Amino acid sequence: MLLPRRETERIRILRIRNGTGAREDDVVTVEEPLEIRVTRFGERGPETHSVSVTMRTPGDDFDLAVGFLFTEGLVRERKEIQKVSYCSGDEPQEYNLVEVRLAPGASFDPGTLSRNFYMTSSCGICGKATLDAVEVQGCVRLEPGGMEVPGEVLRSIPEVLQDAQPVFDRTGGIHAAGLFTPEGDLKEVREDVGRHNAVDKLLGNAFLGRRTPLDDRIMAVSGRASFELLQKALMARIPMVVAVGAPSSLAVDLARRFKMTLVGFTGRQGYNVYAGEERVGSP
Repeated sequence: MLLPRRETERIRILRIRNGTGAREDDVVTVEEPLEIRVTRFGERGPETHSVSVTMRTPGDDFDLAVGFLFTEGLVRERKEIQKVSYCSGDEPQEYNLVEVRLAPGASFDPGTLSRNFYMTSSCGICGKATLDAVEVQGCVRLEPGGMEVPGEVLRSIPEVLQDAQPVFDRTGGIHAAGLFTPEGDLKEVREDVGRHNAVDKLLGNAFLGRRTPLDDRIMAVSGRASFELLQKALMARIPMVVAVGAPSSLAVDLARRFKMTLVGFTGRQGYNVYAGEERVGSP
């Protein structure tokens, strides 16, 4: 029987304050590898492919696995997912292996794996080529408008997001991603040691619940806004991304090219709008 894995771990440390040391207990975020495997039915029967290994905080592993496949363009529709489970038979690693079994006829093509991960990492290619690759994956520009979010709502989002982070409260060492309404209501939040994992958990949950596309939602992230996070939001058709930290140059380029709204350095004192000003209401 599988028992829930711990998100945090208590350890003994030496704490130095004002030049004085003391032995105390502390709580840290757990980080463990998760291998995502995909099984599809080919001409010769079931075929299993190892898709990715990511370092994550245990919890919401099924959402993470499906979210990764969805946001990387490897699955397109909920009906393609037949079953998600932990792999059995390897007791020491049982919690760290997730198998996504696809329905017969699913569009997953193992031949796209290496090309897909080349496209989604900007290593060795220019920014324009990276943005072109996003279009190759099937992403298209968002329709203008659709929502207008007042500045007061934007300024409140980071505080609401942090209040909904139980693991961050205990460790201070974890990222969060949340889905908000244009009125500022938090609908869902996920935490993980990796910011991209937190987003995959969040969007995987929505995908499994048949709530995508998320064209009426704001995605908020607790750290910076990278190209990868914007790309994942675009796959879910999210029109606005709000970050507590800074965006990268390629994240700004992606937001502007695909007509997304990108807000950074968001806090009670204000925010910066890097793209999509038309969706931001009065300050």
